Amino acid sequence: MNDQTLDPAIHIHELGSNARAAAKGLLTASTEAKNTALTAAAKALRDNQDELLEANAKDVASVEGKKPDSFIDRLKLTPDRIEGMASALEQIAELPDPVGRQLAEFDRPNGLKIERVAVPIGVIGMIYESRPNVGADASALCLKSGNAVILRGGSESRNSTRVIVRCMQEGLKAAGLPEHAVQTVGTTDRAAVAELLKADEFVDLVIPRGGRGLVELVRDQASVPTLLHLDGNCHTYVHEKADLDKAAEVIRNAKLRRTGVCGATESIVVDKAVAEQAIPKIAAIFGDDCELRGDETAVSIAPSIKPATDEDWGTEYLDPIASVKVVDGLDEAIDWVDTYSSHHTDAIITEDDDAARKFMTSIDSAILMHNASTQFADGGEFGMGAEIGIATGKMHARGPVGLEQLTSFKYLVHGNGQTRP
Repeated sequence: MNDQTLDPAIHIHELGSNARAAAKGLLTASTEAKNTALTAAAKALRDNQDELLEANAKDVASVEGKKPDSFIDRLKLTPDRIEGMASALEQIAELPDPVGRQLAEFDRPNGLKIERVAVPIGVIGMIYESRPNVGADASALCLKSGNAVILRGGSESRNSTRVIVRCMQEGLKAAGLPEHAVQTVGTTDRAAVAELLKADEFVDLVIPRGGRGLVELVRDQASVPTLLHLDGNCHTYVHEKADLDKAAEVIRNAKLRRTGVCGATESIVVDKAVAEQAIPKIAAIFGDDCELRGDETAVSIAPSIKPATDEDWGTEYLDPIASVKVVDGLDEAIDWVDTYSSHHTDAIITEDDDAARKFMTSIDSAILMHNASTQFADGGEFGMGAEIGIATGKMHARGPVGLEQLTSFKYLVHGNGQTRP
């Protein structure tokens, strides 16, 4: 129920208290119990497909005509997407349990034996926008890594989120685990977000997943530690030794497979040495499906390309629009990409392994691709089962955030009566 009469401070306090208690219960949960919860939740998603589709239809209807097509695509659920959510839960169940892993072991001269072992972070606050599947993925990853999670999805997806959370809780109950390990904020009042960001007593980490506005709000207002992901202004560079047919196919997929995801290529960078051949191929393979905005050289080569403005180089479009920049060699490409990239995912298309290595080691992005679509920037594609987001910072986690990245560690020190002199 979306109850606007809820007092945000009291509501977040209650959610936080319940989550903290659930996190303590998960500390000793067996791998078998966690996997049982995940597979039972996957079954619940399938069993409740009709109800979930009905709830999602209400969410979509509430924004039709008000939001762009890319937003609607992120929000909309289909039977295939629900099956994808359920399958992701089962894949996460099959992954090794990250909790209790021995990360290091060493002996000291005084006879102490020291272990460093992986442990859950505790309580995760997950704030995201319009993609309902994020709630399922985040819940599953948190559960398998022993963390309780408080979800705050976008108000547009509130009906879908409630059904998803109920399915996750059915799985928890089936496994005898604390139901409050997965909860959702029960009000769309934005004051609840502010309360969650300052709930230091209960929340150990907040992860925002959405547009720059959301991430900057979390960055600026949170007193709880955060794991941030800013926008995905991703680049694909066509090197002078690229296979141009391969480049065109990869770039089309990188831009148009799903334009509204953070791993979509937004800027195409082309080496001057092959621009006369590459740009017409790229323009032709896009046809009328994508608007291209280029510099003077690109426009002179392919008149269908519109002139770009300075603003285009740093824009994450999330729509069928891409910028095209012509550069004079690998070094200039590296400088251009490193300047305008949001340091999420950048790619080079080349048959020259040395050039690929230089590009990939010189650019300070979380993910670098060689001869592959930037749309592979996804935890599922990395074998993580799913992801809770892509971290573009450098502390604790970077790139796709999966099970291992949702753990911390502690030291276990074993002695035999040692005392310190």
